[in-house]
Parts: sequence; structure tokens; C-alpha cells
Amino acid sequence: MLIPFEEEYKKKYFALLEEVFQAGVLSDGKLLRKFEEKFSQYTNLSSKAISNGGAALLAILEYLDVKGKEVIVPANTFWATSLAAKQAGAKVVYADCNRNDLCLSLKSLKKLVTPKTKAVIVVHIGGHIAFEIDVIKDFCSQRNLLLIEDCAHAHGAEFHAKMAGSWGIAGAYSFYATKTMPMGEGGMVVSRDSDLLKWVERFRNYGKEVVRGKVEYPVKTGFNYRMSEQMAAFGIVQLERLPKILEWKRLLAEKFDNIFDDRVRFPEGMKSGYYKYIAFCQDLKCKTGKVYDISDQCHRIEGMEIDLPESDWVGGNHQCPPIFYGWEYADKTIGELRSILL
Repeated sequence: MLIPFEEEYKKKYFALLEEVFQAGVLSDGKLLRKFEEKFSQYTNLSSKAISNGGAALLAILEYLDVKGKEVIVPANTFWATSLAAKQAGAKVVYADCNRNDLCLSLKSLKKLVTPKTKAVIVVHIGGHIAFEIDVIKDFCSQRNLLLIEDCAHAHGAEFHAKMAGSWGIAGAYSFYATKTMPMGEGGMVVSRDSDLLKWVERFRNYGKEVVRGKVEYPVKTGFNYRMSEQMAAFGIVQLERLPKILEWKRLLAEKFDNIFDDRVRFPEGMKSGYYKYIAFCQDLKCKTGKVYDISDQCHRIEGMEIDLPESDWVGGNHQCPPIFYGWEYADKTIGELRSILL
């Protein structure tokens, strides 16, 4: 698969690299701040860049001090979500998902809360916001549980004009090479909590802070999770390209909607960023990998025997036609696409 990168954006990236060389600052400089500011403007959430999406989740969990507590995680997610909670010292409790959106099930969540539960991670699977996000937020508020959003798939996703990361105490974005906004590596923590974001600034830089000219280490769990100026420059360019990529994906998804009747159907007011297009109970001749197969689900990786029937069903009964930016057949007619896919 060849990811296209238009010549005009190459020139913009090279121009930003020239700024890096002229400034002589390779890390923690003005382009990092510029990238954070632009991502904040895009999401309407204050933002702090970090080395990758896993580190973004880890930073949030470390700040919330989940060590020795239970964190509820959907089993139908990438292993990194669980690993971040484990790395932060939490006991992970796996919840089931819903068939209609592949995301965390409120019904399952309610059964799993104990006095030891401190946080819940909702993962916006496949590029859309979890359909039950509002009621999950309300439930967490009623039970004094901390809600965290894993936004690794959700670039450009909206629900009633709110972007991923808007419901919980914080959200974690990934810019890995396969994402809708790919940077190779990189991540972002978004939040309205200024104390949390100030803490992330220290955490990503070995926990240190310069106070009256003296280096101090107020965050003891910090490490090197910095983003370089070169990567921040690329992030600025990719964020500028993102609306173009989203428009391309959404136009292709409209064609797919005429081919697949049994698919994820979004509620009113929701826009997907289409990290994946998800169709059910359909064999495809041309496809990309599933969001998560049964063997990819976290409890399976751990070898745990847990009854999670909806996770089992979606893992075995969905397929994903190609919707990555630049797919060579995207300009075909609906009829031609149907012949290619089915």
C-alpha cells in the first residue's frame, strides 16, 4: 500500500524543517508549541504532544494514580490500551462491547464496577465516537469514576459537534503510520484540565521542571516521551491535510453505503473519521484487516476465559473494505466497486 503525499505538502514540510535548522532547536521548541496550539484549535481541547499514543494513555493513567486500583477496559481494543493501565499499576477488568458500534457496553460496564474501580477507558473504535458515550459519562459521574477516552482511531470524529476527547477527563490520540492522520509515530493528550496537562509536560521530559533556574524533578514516574521538532513540523502539515483526507474517506464511505446494508450505522449527529469502514456478515474479495479479530482481543491475548459474547460476535462477523487514503480503486463507480469487493 502506497500512502500518497502531495507535492505542495512536501514543500510545506521542507519549509518548516528549514525553520528548525534556522532556530537550532531540535526538541521542545516553537514548532512543538505551534503543533499543540493548532491541534487545540482543531479539537477545541487543550493539547500536549507526546511520543506516541500509548505514552499518551500512560501519562493520563499515571496522573490519575490508578496503581492498585481497578480500571475497566473493553476487551475489544488494541492491546496497548490494556498495557498502559497495567504499566500504571492498575488491575485491568475487561468489559464487553456492543454489536452496533463495537465500543464499550454500558450494560457490561455496570456489572463490573466494584469499590476498587477507579477509572473507565472508553475506546472510540474504527473512527467513530462510541454510541453510548453520553450515558457512559453520566454513569461514571454518578459513581465517581474517572472516564478516559482512547482516541487512537478517532481523528476527525464528531458527535453533536464535539470531538473525541471531549467527554472524559482526558483523551489520548495516536499518530501511528496507519492512522487517518499518520505521522509514523507521535501522540497527543487532550483535556480541559490544566493541571493534568501541566503534569504531562513534566512527565514526558523525565518528570523535570526548571524552577528559578534550577532543575527539579517533581514527577517521579516520568521518562523520555518527548516529540522532536522535526516530528512536530510533520504534525503541523498532516493536520492541515486532515480535512482533505476526511473528505476523501467520507465520499468513498458514501459509495460503500450503497453496497453494504449490514454495517455500522451512525446515530444522528455523528460523523466518522473512517479509520475503518465496518461491514457485518459479509465475505469480501478485497479487504483490509479487521478492526480486531477474536484472537486480537485483550482477554484472548492474556489467555483468560471470560464470557464476552458480543466481543466474540463482532470479532468473528465483521470485515473492512479498504478505506485508507489513496486506495487505487476509490474513484470507481458503485457498480465497479461492488464487483471488486464482492
